Amino acid sequence: MGVLGQSHKETEINRIIDAVSQAIGDQRLPPGTRLVEHQLVEAFGANRNHVRAAIQRLALRRIVTISPNKGASVSEPTLEEASDVLAARALVEQGIIENLVGRASESDLLRLTKHVEKEKAAKKSGNRREIIKLSGDFHLLLATLSGNKVLAEILNDLITRSSLIIALYQREKQLDCGCHDHGEIIEAVASGNKLKAVELMKSHLNHIEASLNLSYWKNRTVDLESIFTDT
Repeated sequence: MGVLGQSHKETEINRIIDAVSQAIGDQRLPPGTRLVEHQLVEAFGANRNHVRAAIQRLALRRIVTISPNKGASVSEPTLEEASDVLAARALVEQGIIENLVGRASESDLLRLTKHVEKEKAAKKSGNRREIIKLSGDFHLLLATLSGNKVLAEILNDLITRSSLIIALYQREKQLDCGCHDHGEIIEAVASGNKLKAVELMKSHLNHIEASLNLSYWKNRTVDLESIFTDT
C-alpha cells in the first residue's frame, strides 16, 4: 500500500507540475501571477501537500519564485537571466540538432513537417496562444527525436522559461511562429547537412532574441480555477 500511495503522490505532483508548466508555456499564466495555494487546491481538486510539493519543485527549476512575504508566483526573469537562458538554450539546441542529423528517419521528418503545417494554420488564424505552444512543441519534438532524453528534459525547462521571457520582453503583436525557419531546419536535417542545420538553428534563436525589448506584460487578473478546470 505504501508503494501505491507513493505512486499516487508522485502522479498527482507531476500532474500539477505539468499543468502549471503548460499554462506558463502557452502564456495563460503570465509572469508575476500569484499562485495562491488554496486556489490551486480548489482548481486541481488536489491535496494541499501535493500542491505545495509541486510549487516547491517548480521553484527549484526557477519557473516559480517563492517569497517569504508574498508566497509563490510565476517567475519574472531579469534581463540578465533572460540572456543566460537564451544562451543556454542555444547550446542545448545545437547538441540536439547535431544528434538528430543522420539519425532522423522518414517517419521523423514527416512528423516534423506535419507539425510545421499546424504552426502555419495557427499563424493564419492569428491564434497567438496556439502559435506560442506549437512553436515550443516543435523544438521539443526535435529534442525527442534526437534520442537524448537528458537534453530533452533540459530543453523542456528552458522553453518554459523562454515563454516567460517572451511574455515579458517580446514586442506586442508579434505573431511570427518561425514556420519558415522551422521548415528550413527540417530540410537541412533531411539532407544530412549538420553544419547548415546547426547554423539555421542558431539563426532562428537569434531571431527570437532580436524580437525582444523591455516591454512588460501589463498586470491583469488571472482566474486560476478557470485555467486548470478539468486538468
